[in-house]
Amino acid sequence: MKPESIAVQDIAALRPVCLRRTIPQEYLDLNNHMNMRWYVALFDDAGDTLHDQIGLTREFRRASGTGTMDLEHHTWFLNEVLAGSQVSVYARIVARSAKMIHYLMFMINESTGKVAAHFECVNALVDLAARKTTPYPVEILARIDALLAEQNRLSWKPPVSGAMRV
Repeated sequence: MKPESIAVQDIAALRPVCLRRTIPQEYLDLNNHMNMRWYVALFDDAGDTLHDQIGLTREFRRASGTGTMDLEHHTWFLNEVLAGSQVSVYARIVARSAKMIHYLMFMINESTGKVAAHFECVNALVDLAARKTTPYPVEILARIDALLAEQNRLSWKPPVSGAMRV
């Protein structure tokens, strides 16, 4: 099922840009476009910026003995990405619980001016010693809530699959 279309300029209003990259030849598959594994890798790399934005920095995670783990995700491949294309990734939080965030990421192919892919994810904070999900600290929840409130003021609804929730 194809997600609802969102204008590139609306997606680009999400700040900060989580990742910007030029696609190397090595990312191509036998169809001569970016292989699906690289979309997930790029969205994963972009997640570090989102985590930093809400306070889940490497330093915080190291000091608290926590990490983050994807519990579920879905990728919509909308338009091909070829070698040499400049892509950017933006994030929008959809919802949160005490232990998880539900968010979307959007990959824009800046070389073509088209949305290349959407990525939907449920991610959790994990106590690495216990190997179990753990509640976010109050200060992290406050940052998530502030970003969620800011993004809920956007003129467009997040195009979620309906299959995931926190």
